[in-house]
Amino acid sequence: MVRAAQRSGRGARPSVWLEGRTRRGGRGGGQPSGLDRERITEATVRLLDAEGLARFSMRRLAAELNVTAMSVYWYVDTKDDLLELALDAVHGELALPDPAADEDWRDQLRVLAREYRALLVRHPWLSPLAGNFLNIGPNSLSFSRVIQRVVHKAGLPAHGVTGAISAVFQFVYGYGTIEGHFLARVAETDMTPDEYHRQAMSAVTRAPDTAEVAQETTRIMEARGGDTVEEMMERDFAFALDLLVAGIETMVARGRD
Repeated sequence: MVRAAQRSGRGARPSVWLEGRTRRGGRGGGQPSGLDRERITEATVRLLDAEGLARFSMRRLAAELNVTAMSVYWYVDTKDDLLELALDAVHGELALPDPAADEDWRDQLRVLAREYRALLVRHPWLSPLAGNFLNIGPNSLSFSRVIQRVVHKAGLPAHGVTGAISAVFQFVYGYGTIEGHFLARVAETDMTPDEYHRQAMSAVTRAPDTAEVAQETTRIMEARGGDTVEEMMERDFAFALDLLVAGIETMVARGRD
């Protein structure tokens, strides 16, 4: 049922969305176990959220659906297909602004950045998958299209649009990934983020090899403000995003000059 090359990992597999691989039903001849691709994808996202990427397997998914693994293979060829489908499915959660609306591009760009950051934090498994696939599913393409149109509104020359997008959204990707990892680590400790942060900073401050740097870092953090980890993260994110927006404005003005 699964091509031998795909089972062994050999051969080019560009995307589940290409080469006629977007079957919404089964492979013909009925739909075993009452499954469909949407139900399988929803279960995949649910398992990834609950147990993480490392523990995900076709056998585990089949157990979650109360079917055999071969029933799942009726709808997808490989585990990678499922991961790519899940990756696009969660992009459908993004609330996207309308680039044609009479709204400032800066405000719309901030909305997009915050939405993407929240998505990365909400689904920590998303970030390691983002670079493994082409991300050409319908939800991912909608996100990319809106980003391009919003950044284009800034007035950058055509050759600068992709650079501006990279600057903003690679920053958001990194920030959201680290934030998601931090919160996942905290969740394993039965502490709140603030308790975890205080304990970690206390330990680092007492250690001879790290005390000096930790004390300097503490002074910088106090100057930034914020009584909670959430407030500190939000302040840093907002300021960094403002820097990037200001950079785009500067490049637009330079082009006009």
